[in-house]
Amino acid sequence: MHQDQQQSLFQARIIASIAATILSLACGTNYVYSAWAPQFAERLKLSSTESNLIGLAGNLGMYTLGMPIGIFVDHRGPRPAVLGGAIFMLFGYFPLHQAYHRGSGSVMLMCLFSYMTGLGGCMAFAAAVKTSALNWPNHRGTATAFPLAAFGLSAFFFSFIGAVFFPGDPSAFLELLAWGTFGLTFGSFFFLKVHHEQAEYEAVPASDETPSIPSTDPQQLRAGSSDEPKPYRSSRAEDEPDIRGLALVRSVSFWHLFVIMAILAGVGLMTINNIGNDAKALWKHYDKNVTDEFLVHRQQMHVSTLSICSFLGRLLSGVGSDFLVNKLHASRLWCLVVACAVFIFAQVCALNIENPQLLGLVSGPSGLAYGFLFGVSPSLVAEMFGVRGLSQNWGFLTMAPVISSNIFNIFYGKIYDQHSVVGPDGERFCSVGLECYRSAYWVTLISCCAGTGITLWAIRHRHNKYLRAMDKGDEED
Repeated sequence: MHQDQQQSLFQARIIASIAATILSLACGTNYVYSAWAPQFAERLKLSSTESNLIGLAGNLGMYTLGMPIGIFVDHRGPRPAVLGGAIFMLFGYFPLHQAYHRGSGSVMLMCLFSYMTGLGGCMAFAAAVKTSALNWPNHRGTATAFPLAAFGLSAFFFSFIGAVFFPGDPSAFLELLAWGTFGLTFGSFFFLKVHHEQAEYEAVPASDETPSIPSTDPQQLRAGSSDEPKPYRSSRAEDEPDIRGLALVRSVSFWHLFVIMAILAGVGLMTINNIGNDAKALWKHYDKNVTDEFLVHRQQMHVSTLSICSFLGRLLSGVGSDFLVNKLHASRLWCLVVACAVFIFAQVCALNIENPQLLGLVSGPSGLAYGFLFGVSPSLVAEMFGVRGLSQNWGFLTMAPVISSNIFNIFYGKIYDQHSVVGPDGERFCSVGLECYRSAYWVTLISCCAGTGITLWAIRHRHNKYLRAMDKGDEED
């Protein structure tokens, strides 16, 4: 009987995980912005700064309301957030498609619609991550790695479909984003459920090595399911931390994560939003006869490179962080050190590459580092502060890039505009190659170095905290 229940529970969780992964493919479409932004700006005669503001609005939609959305998901369950996300993404992308089709539109309104696309992605993605973390309490790093990886692959997924079926047609591509994101999200709604286990009687801890993880012995637990993420109950649930609200704000470890996330995510978002401009600037300088169709293809290629590498980074850091903790007994924070190192490499390449054929050395490592950052962060939040408040705590943490991405993206836009020339028909272009944006990458390089120092400091702080806890335990014994 118990074995049948466990088998049924396992199958139900697998289905929910597949739904969470498919849903997440629709949530990261803000990162495909560089594939259509240059042509969108050209058709509507927008400056680089205005174009960056529209892209930035999408990022703000993803991050600014993360905490209230997280609280909503924690209390109401994942499914209502999925429905809301589907609607916001549809009514965000479709007006942008219409604006391109007409060739005109208010910048403020386009920022609003872009914000809606990010907000919709945030709502649906919070539901996917929460469901995965609750369904697999013993393997959170691996479980959350799949929706996180799919989120990173989202840009490649849509960019590839656009390149195959709508080559060189941004209007059709924006319509694809509108209906594609809605379809994937709404379709996943019916299968995204939390399947939790309830103790039949008081469980005995199975191991001393994982005190923060509840027991899942099939002889001790029976399966249940619910649309709402009820707290996992066992005799060991009390050992799991539950830090949120004001207690979270008072945590030094949280502010370490917050500052690291602000720096590294801001650096990554600058390249993600502007890799299309990088490619355009270098190719216009490298080959005066380059065609618009060729530029669109190269921009989509770099967006795909970013997306695939982000996918790999998220998958590797999620699974790798579990390996670090369970096998090497090391901190998951070392994954952030890897992210810092790869980001530094990408910034150095961006400062020196003048040949556009080598620009993949910027887009690839940037995507990989960004993936490492976001692949391990939810597991860090769950491990340090508990899974019960995961969505709201994760939402609070994702507010970190709001200020930094504003600074980096607007600074990039100002630098690019300073080197741009306005043509007689209102079109803006920059023909000086690397110098169009080089100064922006000096700022991000210095920021990455600072982020590395803070990450190493956080590892030392956490290690010292662990030693103090061990000493206290020995004294009590």
